[in-house]
Amino acid sequence: MRKVTSILLFLLVAALCWYLFLKPSDYTIRFEAKTFPGAINQYLKVWDQTLDTLHKIKQGEDLYHLTQKVRFGDSIHQYQWRIEPITDSTSKVFVNIKDKDHSLMNKIQVPFKETDFVKRSKKTVLDFMENLDEHTKEFKITIVGEEDVPSKYVAYVPLKVEQSKKANGMMKNFSYLTGELYINGVELDGPPMIEVTKWDMKNDSLHYNFGQPIIRSERLPIGTDIKYKRIFKKRALKAEYNGNYITSDRAWYALMDYARKNNIEVDEKPVEVFFNKPMGGNSIHWKAEVYMPIKEGNE
Repeated sequence: MRKVTSILLFLLVAALCWYLFLKPSDYTIRFEAKTFPGAINQYLKVWDQTLDTLHKIKQGEDLYHLTQKVRFGDSIHQYQWRIEPITDSTSKVFVNIKDKDHSLMNKIQVPFKETDFVKRSKKTVLDFMENLDEHTKEFKITIVGEEDVPSKYVAYVPLKVEQSKKANGMMKNFSYLTGELYINGVELDGPPMIEVTKWDMKNDSLHYNFGQPIIRSERLPIGTDIKYKRIFKKRALKAEYNGNYITSDRAWYALMDYARKNNIEVDEKPVEVFFNKPMGGNSIHWKAEVYMPIKEGNE
């Protein structure tokens, strides 16, 4: 009996020491979000810009883990975000929160009362949850399945931007691109599109070609920033996106989730085709077709 008591006492002390000195967080909040991990990841980065943070939110080795440091007065709170997919349209989010300068006191008090630290943590995460919920109502994604990327000859401008500024790059170059084509009497051959050539997901940077499909002719403007190429037909996973084109990249993540669940290897260089002029009205009625090319040999 004495031996059992000693073992139990040892385990109790060990657990207490782990909780007070080794546990990486002071407080954990869990909630369920009605969207997929990629949308949460991207909106979390947008929301981070509204806070008083020490530096830009940092993504881990994958889009499911992010770390941010938020300033509240003289205190710095570290938020460790972990996202787990549940279904195609729901995710579980875990937020581990720590105040490094007051960690021990937080751990002592948290189990017994709702401290200012806990209240602030709940308010901050609730703010994110409410804003995320509103964000997910602003777009709709429908997975279509396998289709071919349409083959088009395009006049294009190569761009490099932050992922969140993809649409800005398009808007800045739309008038220039279409204006040069119009002046030279070039015949258009469909709505504008982009072709991603490099996507750095960890750092949210993009290299892409913003292009206008055209009928190839001898009237093409030469000696400008405009380049020309043919986008060849290739097998891809397709989605239809409705919403503001600023966030059409949410469909990229939805397609990658679909590919993972169906054991399809994809080339993470999406193609988007835009069917509406982004001017006024309810953007939920704007339409884009989004393609994620399938790797050769996996078709």
